[in-house]
Amino acid sequence: MKRFVAFVFAVLLTMPLLAAAQGKPAYTELKPPQPVDNDGRIQVLEFFWYGCIHCYNLEPTVEKWEKTLPKDVEFRRVPAIFNDRWALDAQIFYSFEALGVLDKLHRPLFDAIHRDHLRTDNPQALAEWLQKHSVDPKKFNEVMKSFGVQSRTRRAAQLTAAYKIDGTPELAVQGRYTVSAEQGRTQQGMFDAVDYLVEQLRRSGKK
Repeated sequence: MKRFVAFVFAVLLTMPLLAAAQGKPAYTELKPPQPVDNDGRIQVLEFFWYGCIHCYNLEPTVEKWEKTLPKDVEFRRVPAIFNDRWALDAQIFYSFEALGVLDKLHRPLFDAIHRDHLRTDNPQALAEWLQKHSVDPKKFNEVMKSFGVQSRTRRAAQLTAAYKIDGTPELAVQGRYTVSAEQGRTQQGMFDAVDYLVEQLRRSGKK
């Protein structure tokens, strides 16, 4: 009997490894699933924070993966919000978007925070950084306080809660699944899981 119990226990321990070997990556199914606002494409969200070193290290992989997206997949970044400090960085992200400089300044801000130790909660330091990148700090602050940016920030906080995000980076697929860094194990592993889920949704027609 003891041998049988030991055998069953060993099988249970190896099941996750067997699943991975069979090409079934780890992910979490959202219950209930969240509605997606897109044009019929499969939506992939990245929940991130500018101050997160893991998000910063993942960014080159994100950029590489984004370039390979098929036409039926939509990718969006969502600044995760757990407190006022994270909300501030979300406002910066959405202000970049509103000013039309997100593509130009998203990666440089990441670099400034993690390589040059810029603190975005230091108004003077942030203003000096913005000026160096040809953005008027006064106009930027006005945009940050605008209804549009505040609304997007509140929406990001709602999404963080609705998707049950408890850390960053984390990826979400079509409001149905999430993939964390722990589940992906490697940077590429996270996107391998996303690609697997996208293919499953594509085959099932659940868009």
